[in-house]
Amino acid sequence: MPMPPCFADRREAGLYLGRRLAELGVGQPRDGTPALVLALPRGGVPVAFEVARAIGARLDVLLVRKIGAPGYPELALGAVVEGDAGRDSHTVVNDDPWVQRAVESGSFDAERGRQLDEIVRRQQRYRNGAPLPRLAGRTVIVVDDGVATGATMRAALEGVRMAGAAEVIAAVPVGSVDGLASLEAAADQVICLNTPANFGAVGAFYLDFTQTSDNEALALLRDAASWPA
Repeated sequence: MPMPPCFADRREAGLYLGRRLAELGVGQPRDGTPALVLALPRGGVPVAFEVARAIGARLDVLLVRKIGAPGYPELALGAVVEGDAGRDSHTVVNDDPWVQRAVESGSFDAERGRQLDEIVRRQQRYRNGAPLPRLAGRTVIVVDDGVATGATMRAALEGVRMAGAAEVIAAVPVGSVDGLASLEAAADQVICLNTPANFGAVGAFYLDFTQTSDNEALALLRDAASWPA
């Protein structure tokens, strides 16, 4: 089926992406254990829901929080990624001169602590406080609704790798050339349906890019949890 110039919404993007992964044979069970699709909430959840359904994988979310610079929260100094069962969170530090200043002033650790608190809050919201299932030895596919700079996805992939996943795959419907290139060292495969030369923003490739609500994400996760093992 030919790709549309714009996806109707995230669910449609997930249908196309899931079909592509199925065609490539991505996500086959490993030693009898199904692949795990991890969505970056909240926008990645509707996409990942359709991907997991298409390839017969399990679905969960991976909580990643940006560590912003003091006074400039949009400037990412790094990110913190939740750990799986039995493992602590993983911190990714960007190569940026602001980082050293933030570390010396103590603001980096303070902001990291705030984001860890937010991860705990969201774990309670999404999993009733439970950690991720164990990732070691599994095929893990990290899904979002798109990649612009790639910073959040890269942190997520590094966290999954640190947890011992056997195969780490990034999968998105659309992404920038530079953003996707930045993921290659952190993933075994990077799969993207549309890599336009003139990227702009992720939302430009969706007719409906309305923010995904917590209630919508939770409903999809509950639905996925009821799928046969």
